[in-house]
Amino acid sequence: MKRLLIMRHAKSSWKDTDLTDHERPLKKRGKDDAHRMGKLLKSKKIVPDVILCSTAARARETAELVADSMKFKDKIIYTDALYMAEPSDILSEIGNYGKKNKTVMVIGHNPGSEALLQILTGKVESLPTASIAYVTAKIDDWKGVEKSDGLKLKNLWRPKDLKKNK
Repeated sequence: MKRLLIMRHAKSSWKDTDLTDHERPLKKRGKDDAHRMGKLLKSKKIVPDVILCSTAARARETAELVADSMKFKDKIIYTDALYMAEPSDILSEIGNYGKKNKTVMVIGHNPGSEALLQILTGKVESLPTASIAYVTAKIDDWKGVEKSDGLKLKNLWRPKDLKKNK
């Protein structure tokens, strides 16, 4: 059984209009949400073997905060291919880097993240910023995961839902 965590980057700031989309940093709320989501994964004992992340500043910052909060010690793999990626690009990166890994986390952007979740599970779900979809797959290899019929959306965590449960 393989596990896939699909995370949309946390809430970014539009304050500095001189920055390109790729350079936008996180807002304070985004930083707080990223920490909260990392702690959630640690508490559920769902720490990935590898984190694949877009090179956008907001995604990189999200990855670093999540990794720190869940005590992830391995290297985060930053790849331009995940910046504003289509589902096929995301699947390709998972296939390239996730070979020997049981649990892969992908931190990216919408609409690609939501579309990937729909392709894999058949479910149409909203992924607001910092949300994490937890998908299990009855497969041996990540290559061709989208063709597997053993994919299941196990959980979907949204920061606003976690705040309500406090």
